[in-house]
Amino acid sequence: MIVSTLDHWLKANQSYLMAALAEVRQMLEQRAGSSGDRSETVTSKDLEAMAAAMKVAPAVETLCQLFNLSPFERQVLLLCAGVELDGEIAKLCGQIQGDNRKNYTTFSLALAALPNSHWSAIYPASPLRHWSLLELGNSDGITRSPLRIDERVLHYLTGGQDLDERLVGLVRSVSFSGELVPSHQVLAERLAANWSRQPNQRLAIVQLCGTDKESQRALASAACSLLGFKLHAMSARLLPAEARELEALMRLWEREAALSNSLLLLDFQELNTSDAARQDAIQRFIEDLRVGLILSTRERRTWGELPTLTLEVPPPTTEEQYELWHRGLGQVMESSNGSVSALVGQYNFNSSTIHAVCAEALGRLAEERIREGERETGRRREVSIPNPQSPIPNLVWDICRSQSCPRLEDLAQRIKPAAIWDELVLPPMQQQILKEIAVHVRQRLTVYETWGFASKGARGLGISALFSGLSGTGKTMAAEVLANELRLELYRIDLSSVVSKYIGETEKNLRRVFDAAEQGGAILLFDEADALFGKRSEVKDSHDRYANIEVSYLLQRMEAYRGLAILTTNLKNALDTAFMRRLRFIVQFPFPDAAQRAEIWRRIFPANTPTEGLDVEKLARLNIAGGNIRNIALYAAFLAAEAKESVKMSHLLRSAQVEFVKFEKSLTEAEVRGWV
Repeated sequence: MIVSTLDHWLKANQSYLMAALAEVRQMLEQRAGSSGDRSETVTSKDLEAMAAAMKVAPAVETLCQLFNLSPFERQVLLLCAGVELDGEIAKLCGQIQGDNRKNYTTFSLALAALPNSHWSAIYPASPLRHWSLLELGNSDGITRSPLRIDERVLHYLTGGQDLDERLVGLVRSVSFSGELVPSHQVLAERLAANWSRQPNQRLAIVQLCGTDKESQRALASAACSLLGFKLHAMSARLLPAEARELEALMRLWEREAALSNSLLLLDFQELNTSDAARQDAIQRFIEDLRVGLILSTRERRTWGELPTLTLEVPPPTTEEQYELWHRGLGQVMESSNGSVSALVGQYNFNSSTIHAVCAEALGRLAEERIREGERETGRRREVSIPNPQSPIPNLVWDICRSQSCPRLEDLAQRIKPAAIWDELVLPPMQQQILKEIAVHVRQRLTVYETWGFASKGARGLGISALFSGLSGTGKTMAAEVLANELRLELYRIDLSSVVSKYIGETEKNLRRVFDAAEQGGAILLFDEADALFGKRSEVKDSHDRYANIEVSYLLQRMEAYRGLAILTTNLKNALDTAFMRRLRFIVQFPFPDAAQRAEIWRRIFPANTPTEGLDVEKLARLNIAGGNIRNIALYAAFLAAEAKESVKMSHLLRSAQVEFVKFEKSLTEAEVRGWV
């Protein structure tokens, strides 16, 4: 049986610790006037020889070096550890203090029993107390109060490396055992090289910028590994605002960083606060923390005069994503790269997400092949590899789609697209423009990357469209049709949640929308966009200036967004012409004429709906939009279902009357003549 290096060290460390405790026990025996067992006599030379024989120093000596403990402070620490680990030491403490119930040490006992004693060891600024290596009770003065070793420190001395329980729930270990993509590996090596030039001083603060939090953590973990550090992460949201609590947390983490040889990644990705007290606490934490710190942020921030190394961490490049997909799915993807192109063109995934999708896809494809084999032969047979020339399985795309669903529950409504082209009744010109929008989304990778248009600049590469027309003319349905055609997620943005009266908050909300949707290129539908994007006002005060900034920010994000952003408006003329020039597509949804209304009526009822005697030409006399037609048809279906009848003109007449009441109108004789 091969014993690991760690096991060897743990055994050697245990032996050393017991020997060090035996030396302390001898000192107590001498103080108590007890002879003890002379066969166990341990000398300083014995301990030096044991330490020299170990490839890695014993934990006691490492701790003394980390916190610069004097020989007396080392013995005090061992004395407190011995009370917990050696019953004889606890018994001797009671004997020396003349009370067997006082089976603990005190500073007074340590001063009397241990050599090289000095009062400064008990000062608040001394290492023992500053780093909370020992806990001082308050029951009987400073010198006579119990001294107890901190639990985390005791575990460290015995070789344990569990996180301090007071940090559990606040910080989490971060590890990355995979392989970084080349562009991220370069950044990790650059970061490690920067740190390696600062061995005897506080490491410069590192700021990793970008929306890909997973890639930032993987890069930071890899850089730490290059220099032998561990990495832990904590959300900036969890930092206490109260000064005393913040100071205690900083000191606790600095001690933990020393014990576990760790750096801290402070995560700002989920931070969204305007609380001045919390912002001040964050600034103090960054300024005062004396150990290595990595900041994970979306945008570049400034931190006063502190030396900061800022690195932008973009998603893997297009070529790197190609390679990840090919390595992950192998022969499942077609050799011509067509299928991979479809994935890379739509989904801007990081390496961990691509690995997860590939693993799930291969597993589910294998299960499906097994089921197919069992259905064919009635028994399990070996799974064959799918034809490498077959198109990308829908399964892979659907897994990608589920992985990319943005978290926008509070700012947007996810719409499950059901409408298809046959249900959309529009003039030929509008139909053609909508189909060309789908072409632009499908072919953007070819045009932007393969044909080089992206090299001309990022401005104008976003695919944006304005759908204008009266309510009910099919704007939202058209967005559903595009989402269904492209097999993408569709989100309707709740403008009442996005727009804020507080300066700067609207941009933050828009940033969240676009950042969350960026990974999978979801279709974003800004309904009734004129409420937010109307004509930019003349700047008369600060509110006008910030309102214009909001519009400018939206334009900037739309031009850079890799997905499709659709704005809908009932009032096209309310939009700024400068804003309109930045839109790639403008589709006017006209109010349907009689022929179009008749066509809508022909298509409005599902195939399974029983109808009887419906006259679409008579129904088309109603001068209403498609949305109203749908409401009338649905209302009539409920009336017919309750009557256990097919949908008839009489049901539609009643439902039309109800619909017109909404607008405080009445049906005219000309509109409903001959219906019943």
